[in-house]
This record gives sequence, C-alpha cells and structure tokens, in this order.
Amino acid sequence: MLPRSLLPAALTAALLTGCGGDDEAARDPAGAVPASARAQVRDARTVDASAFPQAGAKSLEELAAEFDTQGPQAVAAASVYTPPRDRLAFGLLDEKLKFVYGDTVVYLQRRGGGKVLGPFPAPADVLLTEPRFRSQQAASEKDPFAAIYTAEVPVPKPGIWNALVVSDTGGRRIAAPMDFQAVASGKDPIPDVGEPAPRVETDTLASVNGDEDLLSTRTPKAPELHEKSFADVVGRKPVALLFATPQLCQSRVCGPVVDEMLQLKARYGDRMAFIHQEVYAGNDPNQGLREPLKRFRLQTEPWLFTVRADGTVAARLEGSIGLGGFEDAIKAALRG
Repeated sequence: MLPRSLLPAALTAALLTGCGGDDEAARDPAGAVPASARAQVRDARTVDASAFPQAGAKSLEELAAEFDTQGPQAVAAASVYTPPRDRLAFGLLDEKLKFVYGDTVVYLQRRGGGKVLGPFPAPADVLLTEPRFRSQQAASEKDPFAAIYTAEVPVPKPGIWNALVVSDTGGRRIAAPMDFQAVASGKDPIPDVGEPAPRVETDTLASVNGDEDLLSTRTPKAPELHEKSFADVVGRKPVALLFATPQLCQSRVCGPVVDEMLQLKARYGDRMAFIHQEVYAGNDPNQGLREPLKRFRLQTEPWLFTVRADGTVAARLEGSIGLGGFEDAIKAALRG
C-alpha cells in the first residue's frame, strides 16, 4: 500500500481554517493565514541565515547544545532525496505540539561524522489559498497548519544525513533533530529534471464514463483540472501534473495542494495546462495505484511535476508543497 502519511498525529489532524479575504490573500499569501499565526508566518517567510551561529568546527551535537531542544519536533514532509541538492520540507512543533512559525534555518552533517554544513535558510511557504479556491477537505479543521518550511540544501553524497532545525520564536531559539536518506541519482527511478516525462494517459471525465466521484475525491469537484489527458498535451505546451488524493491522503497535505493548483491555474492557465490525477484505483487504497503513478514509478504522494513544452521535466516536488514552491515550479516550466 502507498505510504500515505509522513506526518505525526498532530500534523495529520491539522489543517487551516478560513481567514482573510480574497484580495488580501492575493496581495500577500500570509494574509489568508488565521489571525493567531498570521504575523509569525509573515515574518518567517524571509530568513537571515547570518543571524544564526556558524558551525565552525563543532559537531551537530555540540551545536544543538546551544539551543532549547527539550520538546520541539521537526517532522519531515517529504521522503525522496537525491544528491547533489535536496529540498527539505518539514513542519515544526513546540513542546505542546503546537505549530511554530519563526525565522528558521537548517544545519546538516553526514551520519558518521564530517563537517557540519549550514546554516541554510528555511523560509515558511504558505499553504492556504484564497477562500474561493478552498476545498472542504482543506477548510474543515480548526488547528492552524498554516505553512511548511522549505530549505534548499547541498547534499554532496548519498547516505543518511542528520539535520538540526533551529527556529527563532520571539527571541527564544528552539532546535529539533531530523534525519533523511539520500539515494544515488542512478537509483532513483522517478523522472528527474531534464528527463522526458512519461507520456501517460491521465483520467478525464470521458475515461471514467462520466463518474465524477471516481475522477476526483475533492469536494467540490474541479472538472477544469481533468479536461484533457496528460498524453494529449505533453510535448505541445507546458504542463503542471499533480498526483494527489484530497480525501484519502491521511496527512491532509493533498487537499491544499489541489487547491493551490486551482489558484495558480487562475493566474497561469492561459500559458500552460493544469492536470490533476487521483492516486488509488477506484479511490480505494486496497486496490493499489492507478496506472499513471506506476508509469511515473511513484511510491508516495502527493507529487507535482511541471513539464516544459518540449516534454522534459522542469521541476518535481514531493510531499507538502507551499504556494511559493508551486509557483516556482510553474515558472521553471514556462522558462523552457
């Protein structure tokens, strides 16, 4: 069965409630964040890494001793890592399992020793769309999961890497460990940047015989994301292809991702195609994956691929994706 959740129970239960108007959210994504976290998220979107200690000759453990490590948790929101650079996406919880938003950086050290790398900025990327693009899945919970942290970090070699996430929360610096395994690029079967995207037939209303419930688990439906099959547009124009299941993704990051696609389609839809593909055959995890995911060799979800007009992958993002990261992937495909 597809691993559906990378996040703990606190993250699984969390999703944003609606706050802020459409105009405010359009001007500033943080304007859509619940008032209780809005100022913190807005500040956390820009990070001055030079304000944090340099590692020098210290080990990761020695560096961690300089911060408050009692209770905070950093939780990975992605699972596929490939050198030479990686996207670390994660959520940060305090000792009360409440989401924390502050200036945040990441330090890295390869397990077994070696030089500590960093600090690398990890700005917060807002997950909540304008109200008119929100699904019921994305607006049904009360605990604010407003943004995901994302850091672009160098990973010179495959292997297990230890990370230390450090966040400045109103003058108090908290830290939490996290680790991930990077695999050699030749052992990653998923289509990578610069490689041709598999020419797969994705589901449309016609291919499911008009059954909208089979086409999408989102409420309300978004038929505009299923008008054409990926195979009909790839190689002819830029495409954003999103594999996600809003209702069946237990971590609930999938619902917001489809909402994000709808919001960005409103901005870029005249320049590229936007296609959503459900994950499970018959929308039943027990039936396994749908054929398009098998062709892309995916084992986790959600996944976003943006594809240039020549049919090659411009960007690929796995796990939780914020509006900023999604838009950057779109721009990569449009640059050609």
